[in-house]
Amino acid sequence: MKVFITGMGIITAIGAGADETLSALKSGRSGIGGIRRFDTVHRHIPVGEVKQSNEELCDLLKLPTVGRYYSRTALLGLMAARQAMRSSHSVTPVRRVALVNATTTGGMDYHEMHYRKLSSDDIHAQEMELLDCAGGTHLIAETLGITDNVTTVSTACSSSANAILTGVRMIRNGLADKVLAGGSDAITRFTLNGFNTLEILSPTGCRPFDAHRNGLTLGEGAAYVVLEPEKTALPDDVLCVVSGYANVSEAYHQTSSSPDGKGAAMVIRQALSVAALSPDDIDCIHAHGTGTQVNDLSEGRAVETVFRNQIPPLSSAKGCIGHTLAAAGSAGAVVSVLSLGEQLLFPNTGFNHPMPELSFQPNTLLRKATVNHVLSNSFGFGGSNTSLIFSRY
Repeated sequence: MKVFITGMGIITAIGAGADETLSALKSGRSGIGGIRRFDTVHRHIPVGEVKQSNEELCDLLKLPTVGRYYSRTALLGLMAARQAMRSSHSVTPVRRVALVNATTTGGMDYHEMHYRKLSSDDIHAQEMELLDCAGGTHLIAETLGITDNVTTVSTACSSSANAILTGVRMIRNGLADKVLAGGSDAITRFTLNGFNTLEILSPTGCRPFDAHRNGLTLGEGAAYVVLEPEKTALPDDVLCVVSGYANVSEAYHQTSSSPDGKGAAMVIRQALSVAALSPDDIDCIHAHGTGTQVNDLSEGRAVETVFRNQIPPLSSAKGCIGHTLAAAGSAGAVVSVLSLGEQLLFPNTGFNHPMPELSFQPNTLLRKATVNHVLSNSFGFGGSNTSLIFSRY
């Protein structure tokens, strides 16, 4: 059974919606800059912030604010999820609609602002519920009227890729007729401090696959796709087919990729097998490409292992939007769909110097190309590696 993407939505540091995102990717514009939303001793560290404040997001979403509380993660998620659902239609009324939502921070951003209230009588019950990872999921489901199956996935940086993978499997196994799948995360003090403690944050902005890369850049945002089988999808809405998918949990290290890329190579091969494609069929790769010393080398070696001397053009959007954590996989999915739809290869922002350990370098120019199959990688902490393949229909 073919599973189509019939709608998508996205909000990141480079804009809201597919059109703004495409325009920024084509121009090579970066959304990475200084921290504006909260005070921190790490103000010198660049991030990829969404420009709208929480109040502006509430206004855009027309949400009631009296007696209601919203985390930024939930607001970003609802913004992109609503875009995705509004851009998708169905041949007939769909009976079973599911939501598979991904996040790592949940409502942490809200509670960091109001944590002193937690020990007082001034705290409202709904404010406590925001801390739950599923809080944003329930806001999206409630607002969009999704009641049949509502699920939250949290597998670190591969979370939303696994949400899409889960949605595809639900449709193929007859568990849902339409699935909204993706993820959302806001930048929090906890994540900023945590990644800084790991000593992997870039002081200048991430440069994926550059010899002088000096760490990742945290980003925030949300991205979702609508998945449907052929029987309900309107032909004019079909953006692509999710032809391949796989997850491998290699458990090499709590926070580090295997240096030889063994787990990454394994999951790429499995995704190719599901899609019934050979490495030569892949026209471009949207890399996980975080800009850290270990990840880029590990992913690069995995790509060399699988594709050998025929390595497709490769790039990572993280040089523009930062690492959006749980939303990284679904943001990569949207970029992949845009590449298919526009028949474009997007440049890898921030690259200047080839890595001496690798035989290839990322694509640095916006250029037209025949793009029939895109491989999108998402590699999370704990070795939760996921690869998705998107194909023209």
